Amino acid sequence: MFLGTYTPKLDEKGRLILPAKYRDELSYGLVLTRGQERCIYVFSQREFEKQHEQLAQASLTSRRARDYARVFLSGASDEVPDKQGRVTIPQVLRTYGGLDREVTVIGAGNRIEIWDTDAWQQYLDEQEDVFSDTDED
Repeated sequence: MFLGTYTPKLDEKGRLILPAKYRDELSYGLVLTRGQERCIYVFSQREFEKQHEQLAQASLTSRRARDYARVFLSGASDEVPDKQGRVTIPQVLRTYGGLDREVTVIGAGNRIEIWDTDAWQQYLDEQEDVFSDTDED
């Protein structure tokens, strides 16, 4: 399970040093793709295969399912971290997420999310009241 918040920086080649805590799980490969709210999702290879299986179960007659699968899969890029734990984020995904140098990496259970730091802070600020008001219902 991926947990926590980290603030690494992208280098000039668009590479990110993965937090040490995540490296073992991702050392054999990972998949980066478009996430919701304009972040980048990072899945282990195994978890991405599970996500793909769920998408494949959706009916081809469902326009909504087709649209989601197209956006999700067309942005996907499989990567293997180098010996220093770095992974390159493709330009198309950096553009999608509005990523520059300052990024925030969060653990979100079965995936990691990479956010532009300002966008993450704005999202967190907006969600704080909702989070605080959440009750058992």
